Amino acid sequence: MLRRVWQIAAISLLALLIGGVAGGVSNADELERCLQEKLATAADTVMVGELRRQCRQMQDLGPETVSGQNANRGAVEIRQQQEREIVLKPFSVMTHKPNYILPVAYNRAGYSSKDDSSYDFDPVEAQFQISIKSPLVVGLIDDRIDIYAAYTNHSFWQVYNNAISSPFRETVHEPELWVQFNSKWDCFGIRNTWNAMGINHQSNGQSGDLSRSWNRLYASFVFEYGNLGVSLTPWYRLPESAHDDDNPDIADYLGHYEISATYKWDDHTFSLMTRNALESDFHRGAILASWSFPLGNWPYLRGYVQYFNGYGESLIDYDQYVNRVGVGFSLSDWL
Repeated sequence: MLRRVWQIAAISLLALLIGGVAGGVSNADELERCLQEKLATAADTVMVGELRRQCRQMQDLGPETVSGQNANRGAVEIRQQQEREIVLKPFSVMTHKPNYILPVAYNRAGYSSKDDSSYDFDPVEAQFQISIKSPLVVGLIDDRIDIYAAYTNHSFWQVYNNAISSPFRETVHEPELWVQFNSKWDCFGIRNTWNAMGINHQSNGQSGDLSRSWNRLYASFVFEYGNLGVSLTPWYRLPESAHDDDNPDIADYLGHYEISATYKWDDHTFSLMTRNALESDFHRGAILASWSFPLGNWPYLRGYVQYFNGYGESLIDYDQYVNRVGVGFSLSDWL
C-alpha cells in the first residue's frame, strides 16, 4: 500500500513537470489521469516509466485517444496506438505483415517445375504466412524513434499432391531490421504516420540450382487519410558477386519499389499492392489484392480471400507468371 502511495505521488509530480514543460496545465491533468488509471490495474512489476511513456504517446495522438475513444483517429493511427500499449511489456511479440492460411490456393497458370523435372506440381496447393516483429530499442529522442526486428515466413505447400508425398514447394524466409521514425506531419487531413529505414533479407533456404536469395536496403513511408492507409516502399538491392548471385535478374521482375493501400470499412479490410508495373512497362509487374471479413462473432479468426497476378510471388519462380486465387482464414491484417 505504501508503495502505491509513493508511486501515485511520483506520478503526480512527473505529470506536473511534464505539463509545465509542454506549457499547459490541461496536458498535465490528462497525463496524470491516464497514469493513475493505468496504475490502478498495472502489475507490481510494471515500471512507472513504462506507464508514463505509454500515456505520453497516447497524449500525442490526442485527448480522445487517452480517454479510450478512437473518434477522429485514422485506422493506421489506431493500429499504431494499440501497438504502443504493449511495446514495452516483457516478451512482447507483435504481428508484422498479415498472418493467414489459405487451405485452397489455385494457380491457373500452373506452377513451374523447370528446376527439377521429377516434380509434377499440382495447380492447387495450400499457402500460409507467419509474420512477427519485436521491439529492440524504443523511445529514443523524445519517444520519436524505435528500432524493430521482424521475421516473416511464407510457405507454399503441395498438401494435396500425394504423388510426390505432399512436399513444401517453397518456403521464403524474410528477416529484417529497421529504424522507425514516428511522425506528426499532417497536411489537408493526410497524416504521415511513420517512416522507416531498414535492411531486408529474403531466402528460400535451398542450395545449388534451387537457391534463391537477395538483400535490400529500403525506406518506407506510411500515410493515412481516415480509414485509408497507404505505404510507399522503395528499395536498393545490395550487389553480389557473379559467383554468389543465384538470381541476378530478380530486380527485373520485382522492381525497386512497392506501393500498398489498405482500407478499413466497418469490420472489413481491403488491401491492394502493386510493384514493378511502371518500371517494366506493365509487362513484369504484380498486383496482390485481399479481403478479410468477420466470421460470425468469432473475434480472432476471420475469413480471407487473396488474389495474386504477375511475377515474384515466390522466390523459386520469381520469373514465372502466376495467376492465383486463394481462400482461407486471416489471423491478423494490416489494419
